[in-house]
Amino acid sequence: MRIIAELPHPDFKISILNMNRKFIVKIEQGNLEQTYKIAEADLIDGVNSVFELLDEEFLKTVSTRFTEMRKDFNESYNRYNY
Repeated sequence: MRIIAELPHPDFKISILNMNRKFIVKIEQGNLEQTYKIAEADLIDGVNSVFELLDEEFLKTVSTRFTEMRKDFNESYNRYNY
């Protein structure tokens, strides 16, 4: 697996990797991570198509999901500590 691109973003670390004829989009925020796998054959313009998929609307849902993930984990962690 190798990193082929990193996209700047103020809230996330976004890395695009390539492995086994798949693009892997890894989005990190703190100790949380979201990963999306896309077969190379499903994209017309290779890695450029991946860039197009990562539009503002998609990244807003990623942000919302991180908020939900953090909430879920904190609730679980608090149950563990009591």
